[in-house]
Amino acid sequence: MCHSCARMAQKKYLIAKLTSCLREDKIQLWKPPYTNEKKEAGKEMKELVQKYSSKLNLNENDTENMLEEIRCKAIERGTGNENFKVTGIARLDIYLPRRKSRKIPLETNLFITGKELRSQIAQEHALKENAIKVIINKKQLDLGKTLEDQGVTHNAKVMVLQLEQSDEETKRRVQEEELQCKKEKEINDKMQRTKKGLEILAEREEYLDPDSVPHLDIANQTGRSIKIPPQAKKALVLAMGYHEKGRALMKKKEYEIALPYLLDADKHFCECSTELLNTVDNYAVLQLDIVWCYFRLEQLDCLDDAEKKLSTAHRCFQRCYGENHERLIDIKGSYGREKVLFLRLYLLQGIGHYHSGREKEAAEYIQKASRLYEELSIDPDKVDRLSLLGFSEQEARLALRACHGNVEHAANLITNRREEKAQIRREERAKRRQRLEDINTLKSMGYSERAAQVALHNTQGNLDQAFKFILDNPELLLEDDDDDDPVAVDQFQVSQESIEQLMYMGFSRESSEQALKVFKGSVHLASQTLAHYGGVLPASLQLSLEGSSLSEESTSSKDSPTESAGSSSSPTDEDMETDAVNEILEDIPEHEEDYLDLTLEEEEQIIHEYLSYIQLPQH
Repeated sequence: MCHSCARMAQKKYLIAKLTSCLREDKIQLWKPPYTNEKKEAGKEMKELVQKYSSKLNLNENDTENMLEEIRCKAIERGTGNENFKVTGIARLDIYLPRRKSRKIPLETNLFITGKELRSQIAQEHALKENAIKVIINKKQLDLGKTLEDQGVTHNAKVMVLQLEQSDEETKRRVQEEELQCKKEKEINDKMQRTKKGLEILAEREEYLDPDSVPHLDIANQTGRSIKIPPQAKKALVLAMGYHEKGRALMKKKEYEIALPYLLDADKHFCECSTELLNTVDNYAVLQLDIVWCYFRLEQLDCLDDAEKKLSTAHRCFQRCYGENHERLIDIKGSYGREKVLFLRLYLLQGIGHYHSGREKEAAEYIQKASRLYEELSIDPDKVDRLSLLGFSEQEARLALRACHGNVEHAANLITNRREEKAQIRREERAKRRQRLEDINTLKSMGYSERAAQVALHNTQGNLDQAFKFILDNPELLLEDDDDDDPVAVDQFQVSQESIEQLMYMGFSRESSEQALKVFKGSVHLASQTLAHYGGVLPASLQLSLEGSSLSEESTSSKDSPTESAGSSSSPTDEDMETDAVNEILEDIPEHEEDYLDLTLEEEEQIIHEYLSYIQLPQH
């Protein structure tokens, strides 16, 4: 989303929040005391601005502007309502076909017939009168009755459909159109929530405690975390998040909803470095998923680069897995699980060749897919036997493919894999325990929790280096735990006794006083910092004494997210953020090889279908 769109979306959300507050408090802005006889804003508006800006955590200026916009619209609507009462002239909002984003007002009295209204709309917008249908309040307009008799009111919304079919067909199309509009809105809302949730997760720092603040970690084939630079990680988290969302919808066969998520994922993957894309197979799998989606929507013709996407996927698999899967065998001990990706790849390449009229190549690829299907299809009895041992169907399918259908080997593989995962979890927990101990050590020395977290994160958990990191980056010392009422640094009263303590250590009176003001009287932090910087407060800390307090800036940027760039920090309720994040986490599969777990039911059917097209014996 561009920044201007993000701002518009943000403003729309805030105006809706303010309108809801006004409704709850039964406040009518168009009436006194909020609007005077001259239709100007009354003094009481100031109180409302203060009340709602603190309630919604907004700055007063923005709140005032938005409340004024709501008030003016209410007056405009009220004037229209007065006009309607006096003259009987109603205003209708006309939504024209294929111009859904534009609504056009139309003024009329309500005693005209449906036929007259239809005629007026057709003339004004150059439409064929007999080829349009008008929908008001989810009902088709009755041409013989007056608008009033049909319950049409002032400010009603009028939907115009351009249809040249029989009335029966029209009724069906109208219902479909309404359902489609509703579905589109739901899909758009869901996509906005996904975007929000993914951006929150992508921005979250790794040093936060994952038990209380979930963030997405990127792991390799064995489940161990991969270290990725922050900027590259953000693009990768967004790309992988959209991909997982799209895949979750594909599993439900909701291809038309899945596709926009997959295309968003593609866009974000393109922001990742080529080096990164060459080392992970995610990008190749995404290319396959996009082509598969178009194919299942019977719109393969609309994807002009299907062939290019498939060859990109093939090249990427070869780089990641090795020409003969040797890299996979080194890492995982087998490549049976990954063969499902090649089955889908060959099948789609065969279909592409078939639709391009290359029957020989089509036959070659579809037969390759068919042979792989025979090799990878799994005996349901074997899955049942593994289920009785307490393994999931997914674990069973993946292990049987890796072990060429041998149940005993598959059971051992699952058990070993579970133990490896448990070991990784134990190591992660031990690392977290150690990190918490180190944070507490730094806190006991007078540093804030955030300073301790950042320092340990930047020094890979080395406590001695973390201590030096804080002193080398003194601005961290200002980002102390938020006080409810932060005292301005310059106004802080320093005790004479503290100044003398520091002077006794050999620091000048001026430096001692400055340091104590910055550290709100902490002799410990003041002495450590002065000692580290040769008795003089570093320039970055002196800034905080010159009116534009660094600590104030850091709290204001936390408290008013509207100031920060991009759409990821647009102010929303904490609950909305939590819901958006949880919605993402629901779609992240537990098993890291979930993307390899295809049941192959669809593939089997398509292989048979295309083999019959190219008139070759089926396997």
